[in-house]
Amino acid sequence: MPIFVRLDVMMALRKRRGKDLAAEIGITEANLSLLRTGKVKGVRFETLAALCRALDCVPGDLLDYEPDDEAPDGPQGIPEAGAAGGTR
Repeated sequence: MPIFVRLDVMMALRKRRGKDLAAEIGITEANLSLLRTGKVKGVRFETLAALCRALDCVPGDLLDYEPDDEAPDGPQGIPEAGAAGGTR
């Protein structure tokens, strides 16, 4: 998947421990660990907002996007804007 979670980087920059951060935002340490390692399929906006508030950052500091060359189509096979044959 082309979305990468950079929560561990931001936690290190802010010198925050997982146990303390999890308690502050109201999630379990296990769920925070899954977020840190990117082993989740999604995250609630409420949780993302709580992380940003606690770490004094914006969502772009926690999430990164790197295009995947193997998947030229967007959701449900819709060609991305500017893709060959993808006129709209």
